[in-house]
Amino acid sequence: MIANSEGQKQTTKRFKYTLLKTFFNFFKSTVDQTFVNPCESTILSKTFRLAKGRQWTILEKDVVDEIIFKTDNPRNRLMLELMARGGMRIGEVLKLRTVDVDDCKLLLHDPKSGRQSEIVFIPKKVADRLKDYIRFRGLTLEKRVFPLGYTGAREIVKKAGCIVGIDLKPHDLRRHAATYASRAGAPLEIVSKVILRHANLSTTQLYLGKISDTEAIRWIEHVFS
Repeated sequence: MIANSEGQKQTTKRFKYTLLKTFFNFFKSTVDQTFVNPCESTILSKTFRLAKGRQWTILEKDVVDEIIFKTDNPRNRLMLELMARGGMRIGEVLKLRTVDVDDCKLLLHDPKSGRQSEIVFIPKKVADRLKDYIRFRGLTLEKRVFPLGYTGAREIVKKAGCIVGIDLKPHDLRRHAATYASRAGAPLEIVSKVILRHANLSTTQLYLGKISDTEAIRWIEHVFS
């Protein structure tokens, strides 16, 4: 499969190599423990090794749930949920206006992608809490829902993390939204185009963190059992 990949991008070749390596590791662990994985040869390992870069800390769902549920302030909780459940950037949350809220759809103007606008989709429960908050605050259509600066917003996130003893940053929550959706079975295209709104899949893959052999084997068992 790797050999028949002439003309393909290096990222595609590396992806195929990773699939083969995982399959052979699965065969070794379940069928023949003496089997030698051909993908672990020195030549292939060097050819398809990943470029060194920052390894992101991926937050587990129970940790994120605890952070959100222990945040009593309705405004702060909503901001955390929009990042953790909707994959929004902190800047997108701060720019959100009342007029941009349409039930489970949020309209973003002049997004980071360079497009004229984008749509963020959020869960119904979060959408209902957001509408109740706007109604309770009596916000008019052009008013920002969260009239804060970046410094104040980051401090809110940092304090929320301290509740559970972690150093939390806004992008950790956006990254969690993508990783949780991916590991819950959402297609990569949905994670990339809907949750993160990335222009290409390779950017999305950087968000999803490193998958261990144990987790890869668990997914293969789940898919092919």
